[in-house]
Amino acid sequence: MSEESQKREDVKICIEHLDFSYSGDQKWESKVIADLSLSLRDQEFLTIVGASGCGKSTLLNIITGLLPPSAGTVLLDGKEIRGPGPDRTMVFQDDAVFPWYTVRENVAYGLKISGTSKKEVEQQVKYYLDLVGLSECADYYPRQLSGGMKKRVDVARAMITQPEVLLMDEPFASLDVMTKQRLQEQFLNIWNETRMTVIFVTHDLEEALFLADRVAVMASHPGRIVSIVDVPFGRPREKDLKTSGEFQDLRRKLNYIIDADQSETV
Repeated sequence: MSEESQKREDVKICIEHLDFSYSGDQKWESKVIADLSLSLRDQEFLTIVGASGCGKSTLLNIITGLLPPSAGTVLLDGKEIRGPGPDRTMVFQDDAVFPWYTVRENVAYGLKISGTSKKEVEQQVKYYLDLVGLSECADYYPRQLSGGMKKRVDVARAMITQPEVLLMDEPFASLDVMTKQRLQEQFLNIWNETRMTVIFVTHDLEEALFLADRVAVMASHPGRIVSIVDVPFGRPREKDLKTSGEFQDLRRKLNYIIDADQSETV
């Protein structure tokens, strides 16, 4: 197999010349994304950063299949995405736990509605509760959990169906700094265990660099990819990495790219 063929086989998601516009009538149109192209390798962890309003969340919704593109294509394993599917799961910024279900019931929900056998559901729920560190809270209700614990329920529920792509839209943004840092480290441990393909949107440049293999920088008006930065740090990663000179130099580089785009659009 040639090197070029191997590269094509490794591509999990391929986005080609994507456009998206909101239209009110024939006289009004707001272009959110224009001519955006991007590809992800299988098992890659990609973070997306950019100023508010640049189309990051819209891009995730298109990949999920919740929004149809105005033009262009989004391919998953070479097949065009035409709507939502079990091969893609989203974790949102706001908690999506069901308050009337226990932790165990929340995590089991996706498998139960798919018709998975009771025995398999029990085995998988145990595995994922262990993975996110919530086994001792399995019979708690969401009102008994902290914000960080509820977010771990969200993550376990998203991952238990074993999607091919996990999409995360600023999942830790509403948490306090210490909880957020702990969840970043815990989520990296979970990802190292499962190696799902992840697309993670964030405004936090340190979070983007700490988690990712690559960081895609989006510009606004309309949204497009202006830079993709390779993250050179090996895995596993320790929190002390954030204080290193190389890490902070890379954070400043990302900040410069975003600020430069903002200056051009003012």
